[in-house]
Amino acid sequence: MDDERKKNSEDKNSGVQSIEAGLSVAHVYAEKLEKYNYKKKQRARKLHKHMAEDRAVQKSESNPQSKARQRAQIKKETQRKVQNRSSKEAANQFGDISRKFVDKAEDLTGKFAEYLAEHFEEWSVVFVVLVLILVIGALFSSCGSALTGTSHVGVATSYTSDDDDIYAVEDDYREMEEALQEIIDNVEDVHPGYDEYQYYLDNIGHNPYQLAAVLTVLYEQYKGSVVRATLTEIFERQYYLSFNSVTETRTDDDTGIQYEYKILKVTLVNRTLDNVIRGLGLSADQMARYEVLLETYGNKRYLFEDDIYSIVEPGRYGEYDVPPEALTNTRFSNMIREAEKYLGYPYVWGGSKPSTSFDCSGFVCWVINHSNNGWNVGRTTANGLLGRCTRVSASEAQPGDLIFFKGTYDVKGASHVGIYVGDGMMLHCGNPIQYTSINSNYWRKHFYTYGRINA
Repeated sequence: MDDERKKNSEDKNSGVQSIEAGLSVAHVYAEKLEKYNYKKKQRARKLHKHMAEDRAVQKSESNPQSKARQRAQIKKETQRKVQNRSSKEAANQFGDISRKFVDKAEDLTGKFAEYLAEHFEEWSVVFVVLVLILVIGALFSSCGSALTGTSHVGVATSYTSDDDDIYAVEDDYREMEEALQEIIDNVEDVHPGYDEYQYYLDNIGHNPYQLAAVLTVLYEQYKGSVVRATLTEIFERQYYLSFNSVTETRTDDDTGIQYEYKILKVTLVNRTLDNVIRGLGLSADQMARYEVLLETYGNKRYLFEDDIYSIVEPGRYGEYDVPPEALTNTRFSNMIREAEKYLGYPYVWGGSKPSTSFDCSGFVCWVINHSNNGWNVGRTTANGLLGRCTRVSASEAQPGDLIFFKGTYDVKGASHVGIYVGDGMMLHCGNPIQYTSINSNYWRKHFYTYGRINA
């Protein structure tokens, strides 16, 4: 009888030890979380040290690109301070989760121990241990899922590459675009002997956030050396440049003599980066990630926030009434009637019609060509539209004139165009199409000239 009591006592002790082992595992897991948070703080300190060193190097540089990077670095530092605060909050939340997990385990195993004390003799030790393992495993699983889910959301909505690598790849893509622009600028030197050169050109450019988003989806932490082939493929899909030589037989009005008239038609099609990305054959999950990164700007909006074509302008795009006296001009009234149909349409690189939406020159060309004023300027760039205008001074500018800006992105001459509506306002395709004051610091800085349509 004594031997039987001793055996039951040993079995009970084994059951209690199993429960205590479960609690020990829970505490170890919590300790690992605390160590993780400590290491995370150490990495943050190292990051700030590297940032300080980078700023010291940048201050010694004086070229314009370095100054731009300095401004971007200041913005990055501000952004990272915000992110650090968020990280601390996340760390606290992490700690709360681990504490809740331990509390939950202690509470559950405690109650389970009481229940076992009452019914222990009815079950075998092996069965008790098996049940306990399943309980602890379920706790780890549910807590692990919560932690993994929290981490996954942050990764899924963010660019995971270093800022310097994102900038470097963006610069590589822009260099290809600049080389394309140089080819167009030198067409008449490279292809001499034509009587006329006709240009049908979409704008050259892209949304840098879209490029960073798709490369993040494809490569996560990418570098220029890794993605170079992909950049080339995307570029070749986005742009199509063609030359078409046409020879016409014409008759001289004075002499009646026929002669050959040679025309070189230069066409550049920008299929837009977004359309190219959507045609790359990404899976449904990859496309969903791409969309999320666009919505969040990869949680790094500061990277390209000076690019007016990549950031949606805030505000109420239609909240402006053109002065009634300006609408007494029939031609201007016709332009406004057509232009206001598209208020709120998004900016799309290369867009030139309602079905695709517009870029800045595509919008103005469409309005001019469809305003029933007998005008037709075809489809051209902002600088091409300037060539169809007579320049006028600011004091001479009237509603219906075009207003041109330069330096909004890297291109020679005019880079942006809008329709001047008087009273210091323009209607243009920013992002989206909207009325905008031309007296903001940004537009005053980039103002180029006014132009009166000749077409």
